[in-house]
Amino acid sequence: MDTKLNRNKKIIQTSMIGILANVFLSIFKIIVGFASNSIAIIMDAVNNMSDVASSVVTIVGTKLASKLPDKKHPFGHGRIEYLSSMIISVLIIYAGFAAFTESVKKIIEPKTPVYHVISLIIVIVATLVKIFLGLYVKKVGKKVNSDSLVNSGEDALLDAVISTSTLIAALIYIFFLISLEAWLGAIIALIIIKTGVSMLKETISKILGESIDYELAQDIKKTIAEFDEVKGAYDLVIHNYGPDSYNGSVHIEVCDTLTAAELDRLIRKISNKIYEKYNIIMTAVGVYSINTKDKDAIKVQKDIEGIVGKVEYVKGMHGFYIDKEEAAIRFDVVISFSADDRVRVFEEVKEAVQKKYPDYNLELALDSDFSEQ
Repeated sequence: MDTKLNRNKKIIQTSMIGILANVFLSIFKIIVGFASNSIAIIMDAVNNMSDVASSVVTIVGTKLASKLPDKKHPFGHGRIEYLSSMIISVLIIYAGFAAFTESVKKIIEPKTPVYHVISLIIVIVATLVKIFLGLYVKKVGKKVNSDSLVNSGEDALLDAVISTSTLIAALIYIFFLISLEAWLGAIIALIIIKTGVSMLKETISKILGESIDYELAQDIKKTIAEFDEVKGAYDLVIHNYGPDSYNGSVHIEVCDTLTAAELDRLIRKISNKIYEKYNIIMTAVGVYSINTKDKDAIKVQKDIEGIVGKVEYVKGMHGFYIDKEEAAIRFDVVISFSADDRVRVFEEVKEAVQKKYPDYNLELALDSDFSEQ
């Protein structure tokens, strides 16, 4: 709980720093922009105000996301942070479209910009402030795993690039009397829109549910397999309910000789270990029993593994068990997402195995590797 509170406090403090910095920058740029008749500087100021709105949304989102779980939301409110990131993305896109509209108007009806030394100095100072602010906010965002802060930091660094471009355009006008203000304003607006769209796509992807990192998945399975009773770990699924909030499930293969009491003890040990090491709550640990007393069953398993392994797009099989009393063979077939028709591949596997073992009833399941590279 203390870690969560410290994280939220750090996000809010960093956002407040961003708000104060962007308010001052925006005021100075608006003054300079109107004084020099520079649409690029004015649009840059508008972008700073959108950054202020983004920081406000980050603070509100963090506050709401920290609410405790309730009857309607038993997994907590952590995903509100993703919604706040989405709102920030929409604000950035809106600011970009507004800036682009104004720039196009200036292209159609151009006005001659007037620059002063003080205005250029302010732009230089603003650029430096944005660089330091962007690096700081992004660093904190990564440290506390906040997408909103990371996005704000990246946006600030982009602002620094934009301000630098504005300065270059001013120098070009001063030395060559070529006005690129309106065109630069349009380019800045398009960059803002592109940034907002990229952020929005990334956030939507997280809300939809992304696959777990492959290396992390392998580490978790390896940790589970370290228990002597576990012969294999499969079907790992991790659900994200907000930054640093994860629930998961997994299937383990164990010998068919384990008692219910032994299984219960093993599952509790696994759940505790995964929580301690990865901060993931294992809501379910399923069990596959494997034949250990029937040598014929073990031989059949190896034979079927050879058959299944020859089918394209099959990544493996697990949970194999033969029930001779019911004349049933059951196992899961892991089929790659790369296959155009995974069901067709599954039917191909089933047909090949059934042809070899026609006297058995096949209880196969089409499975997926949710951490597939």
